[in-house]
Order: sequence, then C-alpha cells, then structure tokens
Amino acid sequence: MARRYWRSDRPYDYSFDTSLENQRLQDLWEQELRKLEEWWAFLDSLRKELPGLTIGDATATPDACFRCAAYSPRTSEPERPTRFIVVGCVSILAPVYTLYGVEYASSDIKRRKTRVYFEPLPSDMRQTAEVIARRIEATFTVTALPREIAETPIPLFVEPLKPPQTTLFHAFFTSEPDRLP
Repeated sequence: MARRYWRSDRPYDYSFDTSLENQRLQDLWEQELRKLEEWWAFLDSLRKELPGLTIGDATATPDACFRCAAYSPRTSEPERPTRFIVVGCVSILAPVYTLYGVEYASSDIKRRKTRVYFEPLPSDMRQTAEVIARRIEATFTVTALPREIAETPIPLFVEPLKPPQTTLFHAFFTSEPDRLP
C-alpha cells in the first residue's frame, strides 16, 4: 500500500515534475480534506475530555496522516523543567492510527532537548494517550498499528528519510515526529 504513495528511487530530485506517487498522495489529501469537519469535531471532543491540556491540530503535508497534539501545561515548578506533547496520528493511507510522545525542555524562545517516545510511553503521558486512543477509535474506523509492525523497514523514500532508515511508521504517518507546531 505505501508503495503507491512513496517512491523506491529518487529520479524527481531537483526536478519541477512531480512523480506519479506524489500526485496520488496529493489527490488522496484533496479527498481526505473533505472530511475536515469530522476532524475539527474530533479535536473539540478531545478539548472537552482533556481540559487541562492545550489541544491542537498538528496535521502537515507531505505527512500521510491527520495529527492531533495534546500539550502539557506550562509549569513554574523547578523540579519539572520539561513539558510533553502526546500526538495521535490517523493515517490516510490505511485504516490505522498510532500514538507517540515528545518530551522537551521549555524556553520562551524554542523547544530544547527534544526526545520522541513510542510505546511504552512515560507514565506522565499514559493517561492522555489512553484518552486520545479511545477517542480516535470511537470516532474513526481505525485500529492501532502495533509498534513492531510500525518499525518494519521499507525500501521507500519518505522525505527526508531514505532506505534503510525508512519504516512503515514514516510512510503511514510522519517522517519527522518531533516537528510539531
């Protein structure tokens, strides 16, 4: 399935032409964006279930998923210098979703010391992840992609990654999980 949307070679680098695979992904996004009202309603439901967190849309192309982000609140506690984001991804390529977490040191200017977590998530992210997973499953007809399958290497270019670093996670969701608004 991923091969329909991602190439196994790089003939289109430095070219104004688009590949057939890229065109398919763009066409699929045009179709999926018609469901945007359902996505906004999903985000609103998360805001109600997670009132202490900031909920945002983190969807970005050329990713192959809708992404939501639940940001932990700012704190002035010196013993808690880091914040977290729990991210829920709903693939547009297959009826699957995944969750992951991002921990970072907070400053007024930018995030520092960013670290991405996959299953199992750290304890302070688990409750948020459970709520997001439950809401995704209740809203969309998708199932969780097991981590061991998501880590399967694939011989495809999912910019900026190239084989052998590319996995099904990158193709179905995002190649840059730490890039969030």
